[in-house]
Amino acid sequence: MVKKNDNMVPEQSEPQIKKSQVPPAESEAEVTVEQKLIALYSLQLIDSKIDRIRIVRGELPLEVQDLEDEIIGLETRISNYNEEIAELKSQILEKKNTITEAQSLIKKYEEQQMNVRNNREYDSLSKEIEFQTLDIQLSEKRIKEYTATITIKEEEVEKANLNLADLQKDLELKKSELDTIVAETEKDEQDLENKSIEQQRFIEDRLLLAYKRIRKNARNGLAVCKVERDACGGCFNKIPPQRQLDIRIHKKIIVCEYCGRILVDDMITDTVDASFNK
Repeated sequence: MVKKNDNMVPEQSEPQIKKSQVPPAESEAEVTVEQKLIALYSLQLIDSKIDRIRIVRGELPLEVQDLEDEIIGLETRISNYNEEIAELKSQILEKKNTITEAQSLIKKYEEQQMNVRNNREYDSLSKEIEFQTLDIQLSEKRIKEYTATITIKEEEVEKANLNLADLQKDLELKKSELDTIVAETEKDEQDLENKSIEQQRFIEDRLLLAYKRIRKNARNGLAVCKVERDACGGCFNKIPPQRQLDIRIHKKIIVCEYCGRILVDDMITDTVDASFNK
């Protein structure tokens, strides 16, 4: 596991890498290992500054996105509740119409019973009255059920609306906070990203790919580390004397055998730091 060392890269001004330090080369052979290390360490300092700006934002962008998603989900739920309530009210109206029609028929059948000619006609009308009475009772039962369901759903809508109002307030605050941070850091971040892209031109593709892979896997985003107190500045494991000598003579790029970070010595860091401070 790679240990975190947020204090490894000190705050410094943006790099001004001179062409004399990393000259544009027509072939890989024209760029020395020392120049490659200077370019890599310079890129690391730039990218670390970008990391620090993004750390300031923290989880705000994700929190804003989560709140927006939650609000959309809640609004959809409220909309569905309202549609269900409207449908239930429509069914209640339908049942009320059924009751009205049934009552009219009962009155009609009762009037007809007064003028029947035999028992068979009377019994037939009685059955119709009974059927309409049952239909009224069933409709009244359904109206009570629908009304109770509407009450429950309206309570849910009320709770959801209160929750929605709270979420919208939280979202407004989070967005305002995020907008403030972005406004303060956006220009600096863009400038640094441009410098990072510019600096990458001095690094061969294979080496740049390795640098990006190491940065992605490192918890603190450090792919290039200084040797400090005979140890790797990223994982703090001891570096053998012979390996330290190899790092100082700049004959080849040396990586930490424990964490895989690219290692540089004081001469490289001092050269880059001096150019940063100009």
